[in-house]
Amino acid sequence: MPWKQETPMDQRIKLIADWLSGDYGKTALSQRYGVSRPTVDKWINRYEQDGARGLTERSRAPQHCPHRTSETVTALLVEAKLQHMDWGPKKLVRYLTTRSPQYAWPAASTAGEILRRHGLVSQKRRRCKTPVYCSPFQGCEAPNQVWSADYKGQFKTGDGRWCYPLTLTDNHSRYLLACQGLTRPRLKETRPWFEWAFREYGLPDAIRTDNGAPFASAGLGGLSVLSVWWLKLGIKPERIKPGRPDQNGRHERMHRSLKAATLSPPAKDLHQQQAVFTAFQHTFNTKRPHEALQMATPASCYRPSQKRYPERLPSIEYGDEFEVRKVRSNGQIKWQGQRLYVSEALIGEPVGLKEIDNGQWALYFCNHHIATLNLKNNRFETPNV
Repeated sequence: MPWKQETPMDQRIKLIADWLSGDYGKTALSQRYGVSRPTVDKWINRYEQDGARGLTERSRAPQHCPHRTSETVTALLVEAKLQHMDWGPKKLVRYLTTRSPQYAWPAASTAGEILRRHGLVSQKRRRCKTPVYCSPFQGCEAPNQVWSADYKGQFKTGDGRWCYPLTLTDNHSRYLLACQGLTRPRLKETRPWFEWAFREYGLPDAIRTDNGAPFASAGLGGLSVLSVWWLKLGIKPERIKPGRPDQNGRHERMHRSLKAATLSPPAKDLHQQQAVFTAFQHTFNTKRPHEALQMATPASCYRPSQKRYPERLPSIEYGDEFEVRKVRSNGQIKWQGQRLYVSEALIGEPVGLKEIDNGQWALYFCNHHIATLNLKNNRFETPNV
């Protein structure tokens, strides 16, 4: 049989019973129950005023708070939020203050708490950020040293369908290699057009993009399945810093011309829009003089790369100074008896670890330094800038 446990309420009832028996004084009760004399007075007084109900715990919250938001203000705030679900507390308080100045409206922070209590504030998912790219950019003194790729902002064609223009340029000559309207900016739709460009023009030394999918990911080194493929081809993936489109300024300038010439207004459907893109590409490359090229055309300055697209990917090899591990199906490698997560983009690929001067290990894929292994916590860390 389990031991019977007494609650504080049981103790108070016994204390009052002993008091009513007349066998114990208040000092004796305080010693018997291990409480102070004022505490004995408190419970006796409550019993005499309210009977047994007086022995229950009472809320310590103030019965009146002069700063508490009134029910009327709360109701108006909730009603305004329901009418404008995309407005935040600041906008709502400003709107209500202008509309009904006779009420004492709370601060935006208080309004946010009120809306949260009523279930009208959705918690934002914490987004994983793509690691910062800190290697120096490749120079572009000749064609095919650096290509730039991006998705020009999506728009709807006349039939209401989304169009995502994939653009690819040579940074030196400004030659527009590809301008293709796709239905989605996914790897499945994107890779075939890069393969087409590689077969048509050869391979560049580097490709510069932003940090969005499918060019990059939030994984180690910012690598995506697409950029892993580039590395296996010997192409260095470069990523501009977030919020720094000027680091891809030549490509962004082409986008402005593309938008002005092809989207005012958009075409009837994707097929007709592609015809407009193709006509722009021809004009941009062969007819439009470019000031940065001393008024020459991009076509007159571009020549295909000498590095041809291979029919079979070359094997990945590391020197004798590397410890080689294969990335498992869960994105991990086994290292000194422990499983360390690397990247899902590298599943099935061999990676190399090379010890560096301070006893740390640098992680490489092909000839690309991805991260450094911190021996204190056995975790990979990407360099910061």
